[in-house]
Amino acid sequence: MVTANDIRDVLKTIPDPEMPISIVDLGIVENVHVAPDSGGARVRIDILPTFVGCPALPMIEDEIRKHLTQLPNVAQVSVRFLYDPPWSVDRITEAGRKSLREHGVTVPACEALTSPERERGTAKTEAESIVLLTVSAEPRPVACPFCDSESTRVESAFGPTRCRMIYYCEACRNSFEHLKRV
Repeated sequence: MVTANDIRDVLKTIPDPEMPISIVDLGIVENVHVAPDSGGARVRIDILPTFVGCPALPMIEDEIRKHLTQLPNVAQVSVRFLYDPPWSVDRITEAGRKSLREHGVTVPACEALTSPERERGTAKTEAESIVLLTVSAEPRPVACPFCDSESTRVESAFGPTRCRMIYYCEACRNSFEHLKRV
């Protein structure tokens, strides 16, 4: 029988259609539900869209269905889009942040804090066990992903997608994308 871990392993191979990062590393996979059935497992994946109306959602849903229905003993796959809790750039994994940076996309810096439920070990769901992150009150300069210079400026608040903006590095004279904090 297929397990939730088997499903997560497959989801890690599915790239986001708009960025060089897997949907797992992007942090949009909220929950994986596997219900055993005599004809094969029924799988439901809960996804947190980065933005309401994100045009990539149908592509993500199609890729999830395509990949998961190829697994043995999977009879049905459904994808549910949830807006609570809202997705945030804080959900991006370290591996995801590294992949984005290697491709010239930066992510807002954050500092880790743990929730009281996590500290006490009483988190009830996978979502509640995620480390909560916050941003300091002082805005930090955005370092260039190519040369690490902090001599950067916003070129355009509007990038190729609703969740990105364009920065320009005065040191190496490269433009790069920066994810917006949602």
